[in-house]
Amino acid sequence: MNRTIKSAIGALAGCIMFTGSLYAQPRHGLSAFGELKYKKGFDHFDYVNPNAPKGGTLTTVGTEGRITFDSLNGYILKGQPAQKLDLIFDSLMVRAFDEPDAMYGLVAETADVADDKMSVTFKLRSQAKFADGTPLTAADVVGTFRLLKDKGHERIKISIRDVVSAKALDPLTVQYRFKGKNVRDLPMIIGSLPIFSKAYYTKNDFSKTSLKPPLGSGPYKIVDVKQGQHISYELRADYWAKGLPVNIGRHNFSIIKLLYFRDRTAELEALKAGILDLREEFTSKSWATEYDNLTAVKDGRLIKLVLPDENASGAQGFFLNMRRKIYQDIRTRRAFGLAFDFEWTNKNLFYNQYKRTQSFFENSDMKALKKMPPKERELLKKIADKVRPEVFGDAVLPPVSDGSGQDRKNLRLASQLLTQAGWILKNGKRVTEKDQPLTAEFLIYSPSFERIIAPFVRNLKLLGVDAKIRYVEAAQYQQRLKDFDFDIVSQRYTMSQTPGVELRGFFGSKSADARGTYNLSGLKSPAVDALISSITQSKTREELNIAARALDRVLRAEYIWVPHWYKASHNIAHWNKFGRPIIKPKFDRGVFDTWWIDADKAKALKVGP
Repeated sequence: MNRTIKSAIGALAGCIMFTGSLYAQPRHGLSAFGELKYKKGFDHFDYVNPNAPKGGTLTTVGTEGRITFDSLNGYILKGQPAQKLDLIFDSLMVRAFDEPDAMYGLVAETADVADDKMSVTFKLRSQAKFADGTPLTAADVVGTFRLLKDKGHERIKISIRDVVSAKALDPLTVQYRFKGKNVRDLPMIIGSLPIFSKAYYTKNDFSKTSLKPPLGSGPYKIVDVKQGQHISYELRADYWAKGLPVNIGRHNFSIIKLLYFRDRTAELEALKAGILDLREEFTSKSWATEYDNLTAVKDGRLIKLVLPDENASGAQGFFLNMRRKIYQDIRTRRAFGLAFDFEWTNKNLFYNQYKRTQSFFENSDMKALKKMPPKERELLKKIADKVRPEVFGDAVLPPVSDGSGQDRKNLRLASQLLTQAGWILKNGKRVTEKDQPLTAEFLIYSPSFERIIAPFVRNLKLLGVDAKIRYVEAAQYQQRLKDFDFDIVSQRYTMSQTPGVELRGFFGSKSADARGTYNLSGLKSPAVDALISSITQSKTREELNIAARALDRVLRAEYIWVPHWYKASHNIAHWNKFGRPIIKPKFDRGVFDTWWIDADKAKALKVGP
């Protein structure tokens, strides 16, 4: 998933709920369901080292699994953007990563939400400037909104569709007006959007991909690019906002260099050789077997670090494309879930490092429990005619196998479901009455997933499904997703601590047919749409949790995916040259944002085998 777009729409930054008493006057920040942690005039975030030294280079890889790029425009549908482009753009407000859903002023000194919640007014700082020294004004903020509204990525358009206007009241004041009932999140989403130079995009076409570094106003600038191979960001000595409380102790690397590799094996070898300073290990086998015997690990030069992850784990799984007729029958989708043996996979491939994902809001209070509490039932009764009857039973759980890899009980039930769905078993193959085969193509762009999918494919073949793995290059993979040209793909939705309008993009009916959508399954459900509205209109966290759990029940009963696995931690391997704050930000790794190069460690370090 594109982190640049996530930052732009504020999907991962959380949402906000406004109460009249909280926003009777302009504020230095926006919070949800209560007071801000940091008072006006605070010195810095608690999770930074305010005296962290600046300097040195961090060479690493991105965190999203992308293996190439061909554009430096991360806010349109076209192209495959480089990662971390948000480093070059400022926004009106910035996230505090030790609060579930709070933002504080960056370009905006204050935010003023109207009593009726139908507008928000931001007062800009007069010292805000772009990297070329030109002032950043309300005209730039308004121009950015219009560009994103008219030409931005569909995911951004969906998130701001209820923002009806943006107006510069004076050179340092901009006001946004809203429509509808789902307005709770909009001030925060607006606050998290990047800010573009109006003058720059008067001369340059925003709708086109480009490898020309755009003009930004953020802490970094792009200094070196080689398409598909690497990109480097340099810390700006003249960054206008480096002394603001929201930036003290942050942005400590002089250079951040991201390298792109074709697969994770190559990444690991680059780390061992000292080409990379740090990487997050996503392959459980590698973490369990390929580090501890390294001399550099044994003598403490290469550090294995496990960082706790307190974010909602979100939803990762094999998503089935219901735009294809063969996946529209829920019995077929259920059968596919029964063919995946997580217990065998976890033991034999993952070294028992993971837990099974059960919920779309895994690792959070928003996860539906097995038995339905009365308040969830009351909410679901209002839309009873729009949900499947089984929603009112126990929450759907993924099947548990005997760990053999070919659980006969699960496969027998799967076979029965396929037969009930009209798939005839003929000469060992599942076909329709007109001999059309049941096919399942797993689309991947990295070979690292083949070892996980291959046993799944074997079980599907035992059921008579014509299953196979299709490996394509990264650019083709992204294009096929945009065009809905796939059967099954793996994806992870990372949920915010306070989900809101971004859920429209994940599961909403209107997003199902939008190119580039996160709604990979193509789900269209009035019940889901209604529950998303309930979430976005929640007035307390208790209300939000009740609505989210109800949504979780409905989604799980649709069997739009075969759920994967999760662990509430990050496995980080890094050379012993870094310093980091005593306090880790609760809802972020903190690596790019708060770590620094320890000059003494770096000088003494011998990198390599």
